[in-house]
Amino acid sequence: MAKRKAKQLLIVDGYNIIGAWPDLRVLKEEERMDEARDLLISKLADYQSFTGIKVIIVFDAYNVPGIGRQMSDYQIDIYFTKKKETADEKIEQLVAEHYAKNRQIYVATSDYTSQRVIFGQGALRKSARELLHDMESIGKEIKEQVEKTREERFSTRISLDGEIAKIFEKWRRE
Repeated sequence: MAKRKAKQLLIVDGYNIIGAWPDLRVLKEEERMDEARDLLISKLADYQSFTGIKVIIVFDAYNVPGIGRQMSDYQIDIYFTKKKETADEKIEQLVAEHYAKNRQIYVATSDYTSQRVIFGQGALRKSARELLHDMESIGKEIKEQVEKTREERFSTRISLDGEIAKIFEKWRRE
């Protein structure tokens, strides 16, 4: 019996990526963190939709009072850690939780310490730069597909050989 292919999962260290991607880092530096988070979520929703890879984003609330929370936006699970819990700890917990479910897990972070623990649990690392490169490639593919669809939509639906096209053109001009 053939072994089922593992479903893929991408767990993203949200603030690590925000600090690493130029467009998101600018928003962070302008103290527009809510916009940076929303833009990251939106971009990763497009990524999930195009690739079919399930995405989970974890935002660190280490110094923020609260009990932590989970929400879903654009069909992406988003976790805000509770006080005194780091994003790395939550990511490690999620990797352990999902690894047993026959999943190939990637963790997007450029945090070296976190990467070492992730490798030990069987997940694969994707650096912030690698994920950004993937996002840019996917953006190009999406644009190409949109352009191809646009061209197909406006092309003639019946292919005509040259002689018949000339006859129709002659009739049109009369």
